[in-house]
Amino acid sequence: MTLSPDRDLLLRIAEALDRLAPPPAPPVDLTQADAFSWHAENDRLVPVPSVSRVDLGLLRGVERVRDILLDNTQQFAGGFPANNALLWGSRGMGKSSLVKAIHAAVLAEMPADAPGKLKLIEIHREDIPSLPRLLNQLRAEPHCFILFCDDLSFDHDDAAYKSLKAVLDGGIEGRPANVVLYATSNRRHLMPRDMIDNERSSAVNPGEAVEEKISLSDRFGLWLGFHACDQQTYLAIIRGYVERYGLEIDEATLAAEASEWAVTRGGRSGRVAWQYIQDLAGRRRHKLE
Repeated sequence: MTLSPDRDLLLRIAEALDRLAPPPAPPVDLTQADAFSWHAENDRLVPVPSVSRVDLGLLRGVERVRDILLDNTQQFAGGFPANNALLWGSRGMGKSSLVKAIHAAVLAEMPADAPGKLKLIEIHREDIPSLPRLLNQLRAEPHCFILFCDDLSFDHDDAAYKSLKAVLDGGIEGRPANVVLYATSNRRHLMPRDMIDNERSSAVNPGEAVEEKISLSDRFGLWLGFHACDQQTYLAIIRGYVERYGLEIDEATLAAEASEWAVTRGGRSGRVAWQYIQDLAGRRRHKLE
């Protein structure tokens, strides 16, 4: 049968629209992994077969915040109320490492036949506006979900923080009981100081303007501060790695090399300690399994 020119044109237009807006992808099987990455461009959860993390026991100098976050996560995984958490403070002191390590530790405690598992979902800062769509996917699932946003902060004229505020408050539906948000940031209030000061100096009501900017961090029930470590803690972190990986080095050489390494890096932190361990293992031709 020969189609009329008008009908043929309409069919071609419909086919072109189908290619531009393909049908939604089928839901991801959440049992195939314990961690996922959220891809907002196509509303997909992509499994992460192997998470890059360190054991909880290797994180030194953060024992207090470790215990608080561990308790909160255990409550959450057990089906009890728990708070969103903001891990803020000095760079390289284990904020993101702690989140991933606690996820692994709590997951290992859960019974093998538990009906729902604790899942870790990483969401990138630029995908914050898509959070409501992600929550809609997770709301009816039997699992518990930690949404993890690393290095969260907002700059001038960035309205995405309003989307996050709405999600943390839950809106009309409320935040799903099976979801918490753990975020890390170098800033306690997630906004640059000059942005807050500018609002204070230029607003008609400075107090209200500043409250609007800093109220985002108030949506996190837990504020966990990470501070620069001293020499004793820095060396304790390194000794923990040395023992774990079986690196052979005498105490005097270790202290001297580690101290020099920190000076060349401009400070001491867990990240600097790990970088020294990588250098030491490489020089000793020792693989870090």
